[in-house]
Amino acid sequence: MRPELTRLQLIEQHLLGPATPADASAWQLQTLLDPDLAADAAAQQQLYAGLQLAGRQQLRQELQLIHRQLYGPGSAGWLRGAAAGLRSLFKRRFRR
Repeated sequence: MRPELTRLQLIEQHLLGPATPADASAWQLQTLLDPDLAADAAAQQQLYAGLQLAGRQQLRQELQLIHRQLYGPGSAGWLRGAAAGLRSLFKRRFRR
């Protein structure tokens, strides 16, 4: 495996996986010996946070669209139409 991929895999294991105390201490030692590793891990963590935020925004937009489709101005049209039909029916019925 290419060294860049091995490094990324190491960072992802640290950020995403549950760390044992031995793994945590090994990670601390590696970041002390390689400051670029700590910077790369911080950048990867910011990337994950940005992706999570973008996913939340997309989900919120999709939910708002569903809400507008279900409860928006056009959704009550059938109710208004039914009420108008009933009103006209009652008017005709009670005029006689």
